[in-house]
Amino acid sequence: MRKILISACLVGEQVKYDGGDNRLSSTLIDQWSKENRLIPFCPEVAGGLSVPRAPVEIENGEGLDVLQGRSRAKNKTGEDVTEAFLVGAEKTLAEAGKHQITLAILKERSPSCGVNIIYNGRFNGTRVPGKGVTARLLEQNGIRTFSEDQLEEAAQLIDDNL
Repeated sequence: MRKILISACLVGEQVKYDGGDNRLSSTLIDQWSKENRLIPFCPEVAGGLSVPRAPVEIENGEGLDVLQGRSRAKNKTGEDVTEAFLVGAEKTLAEAGKHQITLAILKERSPSCGVNIIYNGRFNGTRVPGKGVTARLLEQNGIRTFSEDQLEEAAQLIDDNL
């Protein structure tokens, strides 16, 4: 049975920047959990960031720009945490490889895990199209990524034996 990588905050782990979680209430998540399919992982914590921590946004770009060295991940106080994001993304990819994962459910709007939307890097609440660092790295390596808002789409691929 195929495993599914999932942002740890979505299954209730308190790894969110403010010390909380983003627990999903979903029959699909409950089913996959009972089937022992879910592999929870937090790239930001894996990269060495603390809980709680200052919120982070990608300055002048998105995950691909960070991976290619054209942009930086900075927290609200101005500290550059790009290296932690890169390390966390690589560790997430390694974890996915260890479990032969081909599909991930990631937290939308996160600078690490955002699949379709991230914040604009100015800490003013503006959302823009883009991907987080980890989401982009996973996709570059053939892992399909879905946000918590796309569970039905992910389930369809799982049912089609992705």
